[in-house]
Amino acid sequence: MASPSVHEALVYLMVVTSASDRDMTDSELARIGAVVQTWPVFIDFDAEQLIAIAQDCQKLLHEEGGLESVLETACRAIPQRLHDTAYAAAVEVAAVDLEMRMEEVRLLDKLRAALTVSEPIAEAIEFAAKARHRMLT
Repeated sequence: MASPSVHEALVYLMVVTSASDRDMTDSELARIGAVVQTWPVFIDFDAEQLIAIAQDCQKLLHEEGGLESVLETACRAIPQRLHDTAYAAAVEVAAVDLEMRMEEVRLLDKLRAALTVSEPIAEAIEFAAKARHRMLT
């Protein structure tokens, strides 16, 4: 697998989080788009490429090594100083529907370990994402 750009790697992590329960919901896909449109880390990213990158990620997931290969390659492409940002982007996608299925929790555990995000930092990121997505009703 060719080394993805940092932006591609961040998108890959959001896509695998969404796909982890085999159900990429409209709200998860919309959240990926919103992250790409609004987060400073994506300021120089061409959002027109988002669908193609997501499709590439889906193809990679079906190759030998699939998920493990995508995670390893993406984590290697993302600089250490952005590992917490990468984890936060993945959590945004998992938290958008206000419930984290076991598959998403397992994926986030793998991702946290691969990105070497400490437990306290991961918990803070998860808490903040859940708080952001709560509704009045």
